[in-house]
Order: sequence, then structure tokens, then C-alpha cells
Amino acid sequence: MPDVKSDLENTRKFLKSRLLDRSSFHGYEEERQHIHDLLERTAEHGESNSALLLGPRGIGKSTLVTSVLVELCAKETFHRNSVIVYLNGLVHIDDRQALKSATAQMNLENAVDGKVFGSFAENLAFLLECLKAGDRKKSKSVIFLLEEFDLFCSHHNQTLLYNLFDVAQSAQAPICVLGITARLDVIEVLEKRVKSRFSHRQIFLLPNEDDFDGRLELFESLLKLPTEQELSKWHSTYPSIPSEVLSNEEFKLLGNLFNPTQFSIGSKWVTQWNRQIEKLVKNDAVQTILRKIYDYDVLEGPFRMLLFELVAELDEQHLNITVESIQRLEESFESDDKVKLLMGLSVLEICLIIAMKHHSEIYDREPFNFEMILTRFGKWANSSSSMKGIERPVVLKAFEHLKQLELIELATTGSLSKVQKEYQIHRLLLTHGQIHQAVQRMQLLPTEVSQWEQSSLV
Repeated sequence: MPDVKSDLENTRKFLKSRLLDRSSFHGYEEERQHIHDLLERTAEHGESNSALLLGPRGIGKSTLVTSVLVELCAKETFHRNSVIVYLNGLVHIDDRQALKSATAQMNLENAVDGKVFGSFAENLAFLLECLKAGDRKKSKSVIFLLEEFDLFCSHHNQTLLYNLFDVAQSAQAPICVLGITARLDVIEVLEKRVKSRFSHRQIFLLPNEDDFDGRLELFESLLKLPTEQELSKWHSTYPSIPSEVLSNEEFKLLGNLFNPTQFSIGSKWVTQWNRQIEKLVKNDAVQTILRKIYDYDVLEGPFRMLLFELVAELDEQHLNITVESIQRLEESFESDDKVKLLMGLSVLEICLIIAMKHHSEIYDREPFNFEMILTRFGKWANSSSSMKGIERPVVLKAFEHLKQLELIELATTGSLSKVQKEYQIHRLLLTHGQIHQAVQRMQLLPTEVSQWEQSSLV
């Protein structure tokens, strides 16, 4: 039993690490090779480039870049000849913060030595000048990775982007600027002077909506444990990242690289575990659930998080992933965040939501005010045994709470100073399906409330 407990714990750790790993990328070989060649040419040949990597959230843009860097950093010529600067629009909210972080990542704090620069451009030019060795072929290449690239477009005058693209276009120093963003029309928000200096090289990662067999293979490959032969093969082929690269604290993109050889799992346990996963993949009920999930969301990122929930449920009473646990996963998957939020409301608040739903059905999603909803709720409550006699201030407070939770919002953008809050116009931020799911799943909800939600319009 101690061996089983140890194997189970190591299995949980192994699978969690693999599911969170950002260095393994599946598919999109052509796009990956494009990024690989772009970064390699900058480091190896001193070419200056700029590009945008675009695609919906969760498709694997950052994972693609990370996997390329893992491969390239194993080459001595790459990590000796290049400096990687990682900036994130969510963290570096203005150009000064971005420049300060870039200075630290280039290890040039001492070179600045308290100097005061007249402009951002002068500061950036000084930093790049520090990396030059006189001969263009011997200059260190700088690779700028701009995560959440669209947020950098909101910086004052887009000064950072202008200077980076200008350096790349004029080849003052070997530099590659790679923007990563989920906003597909981001090039339209670039200022004219910035756009003129951008190479207009755009690489799109778009979801493949007709590869369910690939999803089944991914399910199996992510959940199966490696055999001793596979571990030996991995150890001999996996690129060895130099310690000086991994010790760079500012290099956030790589993070902790996944290494399966650090987990010790018994061979008998591995064999039994893998047989169970193979049975699950062939099970019709499991395939039906996975097909539903795939039809709803084809992206790999959210799918990995669902599998993470499966692995997190493993314990001494549940030693394996089963059909039943996957069926519970389907229920969890179908409940989005707003449904879970609705399930935590009071009975009065859910009644107001139902009144808004009926109003929306009658008037084709026209906006409403508190008085309209109060009238509709009151009409039903007068025939109800449990909700009769609730005072108006209590109902108004519940209505205001729904606004605070952002389940409803003001529909007007003009001045509201002269409009009483009871008459301010609102709109519902929920689908009818979300309301129905929440009502069906709420425990201890009076039967008459759930019947009202399903009833014909009143």
C-alpha cells in the first residue's frame, strides 16, 4: 500500500506538471517553423525582423514561442549571441516601466550609471549601443517578445513600438520584435508612423475545427505515463538548456521546464494506468463526452485545464480516472462562471433574474428599469406562497446587488444625475440558457420558482 500511495502521488505530480507545461507544442508545424527561422536568423546572422503572432486565447501562441526557445536555447551559438527581453502588456503598463525591465534583462543597469536621458528614444538607443561590438556580425542580437501586444498600442504615442520597429527597419542593431496578441485586428490600432516601420509580417494560429481524432490522441498522450524506454529516449533527445539561461530570473516565458525523468513511478503501476487510459479512449460514452467538449471549444488550453480537474480528483479512494469522473467533468464543463455565480444568489435575486428573462422574451431583449421588473415580479409573487409580501426596499437592494455582480448593466451612457435609480435603464448580461442551467442546478430552490422559470410568459 505504501508503494501505491507513492505511485499515485507521483502520478498526480507528473500529470499536473505535463498539463501545465509550456514547452511542448502540438500541431501548426508550418507556423512554428516560421517563428523558429525568424528568431534563428536574428541570432545567427544578425538579421533584423518584426512580426506579429495572432490567434484566440488558449490556442497556444505563448506555448509555441516557448517550445521554439527551448529548442534554440540548446544551441550554444543562439544563447551566446542573443539576449531575450520579455515584456508583458499586463505588467509593463507604460513605456518607462517597459524600458526599466528591458534594461534589467539586458544586464545594463551599471552601464546606465545614473545618466539622465532627454527622451525615451535616447535611452533605448544607448541600451542598444551598449550591445554593439563595432562589427555588425559580432553584435549581440536582441529578441523582444511583447506579450499582450495590443496593450502596448495604448501607451502614450506608442513610443516604445515606434522605436523598436524603427531600429528593426533601419538595422541599427540586430533586433527581432515579436508581438503576441489575441486581438486579430491589432494592426489597425497602430499609429501611421508605427505601421510604416512594421514589416507587416503576420502569423496566424487559427483553430482546426475538424480534427476530433487528433483530440482523442491528445487526450491519450496527455494522460498516459511514459514507460522506461520512453523516458530513456526522452533523456537522450531532450535539449539540454544551459544553466545560465535557466538562471535568468527575468526570462519569465520559459518558467520551470517539464522534466519527466524527475518522477519515480513503478513500472507495474505505469502498465496498469496506461491500460485504463486506453480503455477510456475506446469507450463510447467517453468519446461522446469528449466530442461535446470538442464541439464547444476546439482550443487545447481550456481542454488541458479540464484534464487538470480530472487529475486533481485522484486520491486513495479514487486511484484511476473513470468514465464516471469524466461524466462529472462534463457537468463541470457545461457550467460556465456565470452559471456558478447565479447558483450562489439568494432566492429573491434569482427571482428578479427570472423576471428579467421573461421581460427579455416578451420584448425581444429590450432594456428595462427597476419598476418594470418589480411589477413583473410582484405579479408572480402575489400568487406565490413563499415570496409574497417582500417589501420594496428589500427588492431594490437585491436589484442593486445584481448590478454590482455585473449580471446587469446600465444601458445608457449619458448623464444619470437627474434620473432616479428606479428608472435608470438596464440590460441583462446573461443568456436564457445560463439562467435555465442555474435554476435547474440550484439546491433548496422552491419548486414554484423553478416552475415559474419554465412557465409560459406571465
